[in-house]
Amino acid sequence: MITCKFENGNKASLRHIVADTIVLKDNQVLLVKRAARLLEGGKWGIVGGFLERDETLEQAVHREVMEETGWKVENIKLLEIIDEPNRPNDDRQNVPFVYTCDAVEKVGEPDDESVEQKWFDLDALPSSEQFAFDHLEMIKYYIKNK
Repeated sequence: MITCKFENGNKASLRHIVADTIVLKDNQVLLVKRAARLLEGGKWGIVGGFLERDETLEQAVHREVMEETGWKVENIKLLEIIDEPNRPNDDRQNVPFVYTCDAVEKVGEPDDESVEQKWFDLDALPSSEQFAFDHLEMIKYYIKNK
């Protein structure tokens, strides 16, 4: 939660905006195994992160995918917005804007937020216990609606 103070002196706790991204290539999805120091560490998830102060959601998708995987992407499309204040294992009440995109070219190295990056066939994903947050449900929603 973000605590903000408004012009009239009132305070409010606000939710974070997150750009979560299902990165696709040849009927596979790129997952990242979260570093142990992070919430839900050691579990697989899709690429994602907080929206920065002066960027659009599409810019955040490009930045987060590059930071976490080293891949350039294109064909970015909004899949869904999850407005659920009680998401599983979410300590900040994030509001994810879930995107899909196509991986184009690997040009960089991943940052330290993940310990592994791996392509999975869409019909051979890790078990639900191995996924962080509700990321498996996001992928299932994509599969159902593609």
